[in-house]
Amino acid sequence: MTQQADEVLRLENQFCFALYSATHAVMRSYRPLLDPLGLTYPQYLVMLQLWGEGEQTVGGLADRMFLDPSTLTPLLKRLEGMGLVERRRNPQNERQLFVRATEAGSALKEKARAIPAALLCNSGRDLSDLLRLRDDLKEIRGAFDAARRPEGESSEAAGGSPGPV
Repeated sequence: MTQQADEVLRLENQFCFALYSATHAVMRSYRPLLDPLGLTYPQYLVMLQLWGEGEQTVGGLADRMFLDPSTLTPLLKRLEGMGLVERRRNPQNERQLFVRATEAGSALKEKARAIPAALLCNSGRDLSDLLRLRDDLKEIRGAFDAARRPEGESSEAAGGSPGPV
């Protein structure tokens, strides 16, 4: 193997590892901010979605969060046990389950308002940098999602040889 080929396989050269390790650093930064609310990071994400969009189906919530409903269900059960969300069956379709924030869950929204500013401060970056990075990550996620689609559904494949990812 050539030295250039070896460089492609070095951990520190991998896009995926940079993203993975950055994600862990961000989640560690959230922990002390979420502990006073009694929420884990995934629970916080669910509450953000419910605060922003209101009542929705479990399937719709799972889609917006890029999760399988079976992954989301235990998380919702824990939030329900904490009195923060309420799940109810759709009377017109018993297979469909709605979820919404309770009064207690909605009250947490006020306490959570300071979290984005604290995280921005922890990042050492300015808001415009983080917004640009967020938008880039959304585009990257879209490209990877498109590449996973069955043949005929995906957008044009990018040409060329892959670099470290």
